Order: sequence, then C-alpha cells, then structure tokens
Amino acid sequence: MSGKHYIPTKESEFFEWSENLIAVSTANKTVWGLPEDKLSEIQALHVEAKALYEKCKTASYTKIDMELKREKEEQLKHLEEVFVRNNLQNNDKMTDAGRTALRIPIYDTHPTPHPKPDTIPETEVETPHPRVVRIKFRDEHAARWGKPEHVHGLECLWVIADAPPLKVKDLLHSDFATKSPLELAFEEDERGKRVYFAVRWESGTVLKGDWSEIYSAVIP
Repeated sequence: MSGKHYIPTKESEFFEWSENLIAVSTANKTVWGLPEDKLSEIQALHVEAKALYEKCKTASYTKIDMELKREKEEQLKHLEEVFVRNNLQNNDKMTDAGRTALRIPIYDTHPTPHPKPDTIPETEVETPHPRVVRIKFRDEHAARWGKPEHVHGLECLWVIADAPPLKVKDLLHSDFATKSPLELAFEEDERGKRVYFAVRWESGTVLKGDWSEIYSAVIP
C-alpha cells in the first residue's frame, strides 16, 4: 500500500520520519488526546520493520528477510497514514506548529466549499496477491474508475466476521483512499476469512455521502 506524499519514499528517510512521528506524538499524547494503544502498535511495528531493514543491509539477509521487510514497511506506512488522518489531522487540539513538528501537511483552514456527495460509489473487488483485497471504485454509472469531481476520496469501513454484519456501524475498521483502487492488507492467519465492507464518498469539506450496501470478499 503506497504511502501519502508526505511520507518519504527512501527507506532511511522514512524510518527517520517514522521515529520523529512516534517521538513527537508520544511527547504530546496527553495534550492532543492520542490513543496509547495506537501509539504502542505503531511503535512495535516500527521496531520490527527497522530491525529487518538493518538486517537486509548485511550480508546475512535472505530472500525471506527481504520480502518480510517490504511487507512490514508497507504495514507500517499504512498504519501511520491512518493514524495521521484520524488522530492528528482531524484533531481539534492540533496546531500548525504541531503539524510542522510532526512533518505532516498543513491544510487550508478555509477550503472551497463543496456540496455533500449525492451518489453512492460502485465497487469491484480484486485479489491480486496473497493477503490483499483490492477495491476498485468509481461514481455511479461512470465509465472510468476513480472518484467523481469535487469529491476528496472514498471512506471504507470493514470488518472480518463469521456472519454478515447487520449494520454499517458493525464495521469496526476504517480506511480512506483518494485514488482508485483501495487496498486492504491482512495477516497470514486471516487468509480464507471473509471481510465485509461498505463505502461512501467524502467531499473536500468532509461532508459525507450515503453508505453503499455491505459487500464482502474472501481474503486470499
């Protein structure tokens, strides 16, 4: 899962950025009201991914080490993207000085108003790789995949469950994409399980459209 534009693509710079994100967030977790469990999860994954990165710079690394390193880095980037969006950018206690210290974007506080999206996304599921569910999306009856004009992106709620959820609020996890497709990455022990999801559009002023029906896919 590719990172946001503010996340460095060079590995050494990415880990330095990640360490800074963790350090600044941890130092200000009380002031900003940040969830300790999320910070602990990011910290643990960072340590694991960094150790694999360092190992793969030595002569003793294996092909499995390299594949696992890439997987853990992608998981870490995804986890930090979601954390930045949900806990830092959309945080009334956050300041521009805080965003600068975190090295995340400072957005326009007076964005051009956009109306509430009045359509529901159409989706198509692909399973291109093990542990990956890819959700392509487009506007209703559109010829090409992607978001409609004046829409910021697609919000997706999902959950792994044994039985179909009855309500959207039962979908416990959240992801967001500004470009089609959205990719959900899972763990090895989740393969063969069924993931349920619903999607909706979000405008540039954070107005929400209506939810789609609840769809499902088997994790490859």
